[in-house]
Amino acid sequence: MKADFASASWFKSSKSGNIDCVEVAFAGTQVGVRDSKDITSGHLTFPASAWGVFTSGIARGDFDEA
Repeated sequence: MKADFASASWFKSSKSGNIDCVEVAFAGTQVGVRDSKDITSGHLTFPASAWGVFTSGIARGDFDEA
């Protein structure tokens, strides 16, 4: 089933400040990610489980530059 992001609440990370960033929304078992500078251009959709693995990797520093 396709997730409905039309009525979803989109938000930016509190760490992004007022700069352009990505926005995230949750719809059932899916997570949407879109460009905050161009919210009409669509979004990418990921399973919530994959999003959880990704955000855990961020918290662990897996993507930090050496």
